[in-house]
Amino acid sequence: MTVILQDALPEDAISHALPGTRPLAHGDWLRRDERYAEQMALRDRLVAEKRDAVIGMRPEGEAPARELLSIIAAELGASGTEYARPDGVRVTLDADDPLGTLGRLCQEDFAIMVAGEAEHWLAAGVVCFPSRWTLAQKIGRPLTRIHKPVKVYDNGLARRVQRLFDAAHPDRSIVRWNRLPYWDTKLFNPQLEPKYDGPFAPEGERSFIRAERQVIRRLPETGAVVFSIHTWLVKASAVQAPARSA
Repeated sequence: MTVILQDALPEDAISHALPGTRPLAHGDWLRRDERYAEQMALRDRLVAEKRDAVIGMRPEGEAPARELLSIIAAELGASGTEYARPDGVRVTLDADDPLGTLGRLCQEDFAIMVAGEAEHWLAAGVVCFPSRWTLAQKIGRPLTRIHKPVKVYDNGLARRVQRLFDAAHPDRSIVRWNRLPYWDTKLFNPQLEPKYDGPFAPEGERSFIRAERQVIRRLPETGAVVFSIHTWLVKASAVQAPARSA
């Protein structure tokens, strides 16, 4: 697929120590960057050609997915049955295919989490730009199991993340970042969980930086929590003096 690199990371991606968790400023949920057209064209192809890889839903996720589509359409100022994207593509607002529609409306990926007995679990999602994981392996699983391959995701971190989801409020969203050196230019970079305790990523030079802006927001009607992800991929040389990771 075509290489899509942004020119630079946004200022707030490097101005705070990671993860930089803080309240989301009003009106700053969805972003459109300088590679909007290229990323959206890739998303269109993925939804059309690799739908089973980028979209997943359990029955519990259907109502939240429809609610999320309605909210995103309102955020974008879409009305009627179509949304005219800034790149000139017209997208049908199909309530019978909320995830397929969401995947083509904006640069963000969306994971829809619903409350379980102990943790929130992944009930639905459209994820066009996974980094070394697959939606099919994560759907239906709780937060702790989703993060199993992440060695730093210990019990303490799991409790802190769950508190973020518990505290999410429709009028008080939360934003956080991750940022890591990267070896590949692929935005769509799925990988099955390793079946052994070996390296999860290749060794060698990492000439790029991949950053994700993650927003946690509760849906007012269904009470599900949305985890949205906007992905930047830049040359490492374009990142100047990043904030020290926490």
